[in-house]
Amino acid sequence: MPAKIKKGDKVVVIAGRDKGKTGEVIQMLPSENRAVVRGVNLVRRHLRQTQQSEGGIVTKEAPIHLSNIALADPKDGKPTRVGFTTNEGGATVRVAKRSGDVIDG
Repeated sequence: MPAKIKKGDKVVVIAGRDKGKTGEVIQMLPSENRAVVRGVNLVRRHLRQTQQSEGGIVTKEAPIHLSNIALADPKDGKPTRVGFTTNEGGATVRVAKRSGDVIDG
């Protein structure tokens, strides 16, 4: 079955401390059922200084579980579930359940 959420999708956080925030998926981790979303689930990492990089505290995105994010509807940006259908060319495309819009293709 094709993936419901892919790299580059606009998603909405539906649970957790960042609930309500939106962002773009910048990396998928399918083996862990997680995704890295730009501007969401920010954590601060303490890095030791090396010859290549200086040390300090760096803020970066941590992976968030797929159950805590939902695809943003193309029409209104609200969270929607994802369905699948075939288009006239015979290809499987993703469809937003909320509005019925085709997400890709």
